[in-house]
Amino acid sequence: MGTLTEDLSVPTTADLPTTVVTDLRATPVRELNAALHALPEGCTDEFGVRNPDGAHAIAVGLDRPVTVRVEGHVGYYCAGMNQLATVEVHGNAGVGVAENMMSGRVHVHGDASQSAGATAHGGLLVVDGNAAARCGISMKGVDVVVGGDVGHMSAFMAQAGRLVVCGDAGDALGDSVYEARIYVRGSVASLGADCVEKEVRPEHLAELAELLAAAGRDEDPTSFRRYGSARTLYTFHVDNAAAY
Repeated sequence: MGTLTEDLSVPTTADLPTTVVTDLRATPVRELNAALHALPEGCTDEFGVRNPDGAHAIAVGLDRPVTVRVEGHVGYYCAGMNQLATVEVHGNAGVGVAENMMSGRVHVHGDASQSAGATAHGGLLVVDGNAAARCGISMKGVDVVVGGDVGHMSAFMAQAGRLVVCGDAGDALGDSVYEARIYVRGSVASLGADCVEKEVRPEHLAELAELLAAAGRDEDPTSFRRYGSARTLYTFHVDNAAAY
């Protein structure tokens, strides 16, 4: 699990329908973010970012419906606190991609490191490859679709939203989960405290089909299993002490 994508194809600037292209080898990330933050309200322009070279905090705090396409690998917290924007990473992403996202769409066309989508309240995070440990930790309404595997403790304390895993899940999936729904197509190494397998009803198949389509995937919804909270840890009861 968690093998990085090799020989990742990265598009050239000529392939991207952009109005502005920023080369991060010539322009600091701080200047890029400041320019994006200064855009007029309602701006829908498209931007390209070249040579990110693993830089941290690219395209953070966006609150305009713009599109930002990053050509290459990014470091920590790319697209963190995103609101309204579409951010595409044509490479791999470091820790905390789309952390605390409120709305919009973040699409990683490679793999993501730990804590992808952590604490996110809304929007859609798509990871085409694998996501490492704690994917969707403390998610609060975001939808996360992972094309490959997720690491241990994914959806830990997930409060709301949906996590879709098209591959396998590591240990302690959904530990202390609240009302988030988890769908896994492959195997699950182990379930965390208070997480149980649940029936997949027609309404779950419908929402799963919608999420897969939104992520551009074609897996059969009937091939997934659903997991969620057993609701024994909401309030402390001595009979459930062993589960803590």
